[in-house]
Amino acid sequence: MIQTSDSSRWIRLLLGLALILGACAQAPASQPAATALPPTQAAPTLEPTAIPAPANPDIILATTTSTQDSGLLDVLLPAFQAATGYNVKTVAVGTGQALKMGKEGNADVLLVHAPASEIAFMDGGFGTDRRLVMHNDFVLVGPAADPAGVEGLGALEAIQAIASSGSTFASRGDDSGTHKKELDLWKKAGVDPAGQAWYLETGQGMGATLTIASEKVAYTLTDRATYLANQDNLDLVILSEGDLTLLNVYHVIAVNPEMWPAVNAEGAAAFADYLTSVDGQSLIASFGVEEFGQPLFIPDAGKAEEELGL
Repeated sequence: MIQTSDSSRWIRLLLGLALILGACAQAPASQPAATALPPTQAAPTLEPTAIPAPANPDIILATTTSTQDSGLLDVLLPAFQAATGYNVKTVAVGTGQALKMGKEGNADVLLVHAPASEIAFMDGGFGTDRRLVMHNDFVLVGPAADPAGVEGLGALEAIQAIASSGSTFASRGDDSGTHKKELDLWKKAGVDPAGQAWYLETGQGMGATLTIASEKVAYTLTDRATYLANQDNLDLVILSEGDLTLLNVYHVIAVNPEMWPAVNAEGAAAFADYLTSVDGQSLIASFGVEEFGQPLFIPDAGKAEEELGL
């Protein structure tokens, strides 16, 4: 016979088992632990390649006023500086003065347009490298009334007519490339304008001389680019153009560091390389097209001098 105390113990045991089985039935099946995903990584940002700073980043460029007055340097220099890391200080003077700066070691590189004087500069040992860059042309401009009747005449006939009529002619008188060309024309025409009442020497750059000619109702010789860049402010029109004697050719010249050790030869070479590169020549070819419907300069790098009649 089972004791009462044993019966109570069995009852408690059975109740405990029932509770355990009930709890197991209600518990959700265990889920596998979630695997943490790696954080999303942003694509690396590509930084622009930094241009190594040149050892000597400063260049002094002596150039004719026409490259500045036409606006060409405003296009070429920022592009060159961005591409190379050089800084260019420009001294815009007449070609004669620019060549003098080179002879005295006061410039690293020249951009000029007086071929005969440039050859003499090279023959004197003052330059190490001279390269053809571009050309445009000179034009004879004057008042629309044309008191000397030069419209349509060749360059030599035109200046002879100006001298004969005593009409005012404004000369730069600054030994620039334009002034040298003008003096050459007078010589070929058999006219000596020095001291004549109608011959006005301004001693100024091309832009300023055009302004004076406009104010004085005078004729003057100018490069086409500077005239076109300033024509809206002038009472002057083109009266003689297209003559082969009016070709205006530009070269870049590196100054000789053996004469002047302080010259930045590397910077001068970099500038000459850029002007004659595909990028530099493309900028020259497109300059003026949007505003004037025509290029103001024709790129010539790689051409033979003979192709331009030099």
